[in-house]
Amino acid sequence: MSKLVTIYGGSGFVGRYIARRMAQAGWRVRVAVRHPNEALHVKPYGAVGQVEPVFCNIRDDASVRAVMEGADAVVNCVGILAESGKNRFGTVQAEGAGRIARLAAELGVMRLVQISAIGADAASDSAYQRSKAEGEALVQSHFPNAVILRPSVIFGAEDQFFNRFAAMARMSPFLPLVGPQTRFQPVYVEDVAAAATKALTENVKPGIYELGGPDTATFRALMEMLLAEIRRKRLLLTVPFPVANLMAGALGLAQTLTLGLFTNGILTRDQVRNLKRDNVVNEEAKGLADLGITPTPMSTVLPGYLWAHRPGGQYKAIHESASQLRDSQDR
Repeated sequence: MSKLVTIYGGSGFVGRYIARRMAQAGWRVRVAVRHPNEALHVKPYGAVGQVEPVFCNIRDDASVRAVMEGADAVVNCVGILAESGKNRFGTVQAEGAGRIARLAAELGVMRLVQISAIGADAASDSAYQRSKAEGEALVQSHFPNAVILRPSVIFGAEDQFFNRFAAMARMSPFLPLVGPQTRFQPVYVEDVAAAATKALTENVKPGIYELGGPDTATFRALMEMLLAEIRRKRLLLTVPFPVANLMAGALGLAQTLTLGLFTNGILTRDQVRNLKRDNVVNEEAKGLADLGITPTPMSTVLPGYLWAHRPGGQYKAIHESASQLRDSQDR
């Protein structure tokens, strides 16, 4: 019988790519999510019955254990960018990660991969980064042979970074930038999935790996690249950190006063704190090269999905090509 992997958060942006790779490698894949009916898109990744979404609440021991029973390997992709309702950084990214690692050790799971984030730091003033660091510590205490992957900003067809700002550029004459000089090292989602798959299927040395692409750029430079790709001219408006804090505070207050009817997915004070720090791979850290993976440049991937945000969509390139042909004939 083929081996089984349980992927917590396996229908999300990163998880779905790991699920597909593991199915292609011949594994049975159990995708543990809160809403299985919204995760049916993962089923075609394998043969009939090979990839199955199942219900799981990462905050509950019994629920986590039930979907882990019989698994040979486990991946935790669950994470949140902002707190809302019962989903707090501590309960999801710290306690949840620790719970998965503890139960994996109890059930005799052979391999565990934890998806964390660059910048995880127990001494950070960011609750997000503190919870990531606490989650890593709990994972390593319960499951010392775990592989922890810390990606920078992840890009790909379903990303919430380039797509988010591209959608904003379609509606607004300007793009607000908080921390325009903060540096990022975007990493392709397929490279992150490849790293996780190697850790699950090969003899990868345990420990922390920081994942970044071949290109390092400031937030402003990334937005300039984005605008050039979607063929739109927009004003890049720098928002000073004090102003950003006031904006984030007002949005947070609106969420509180509406009892969660309005969810602040725009900007939080914790995100403002994170935007003050570079999000790049530490020179001394193990990375993609140590896993035998060559990082993918943004230039080879972004055009493949950002065309949808161009004024003429997929036909914009055809119009440009025709225009260049006319110009050459006129000469």
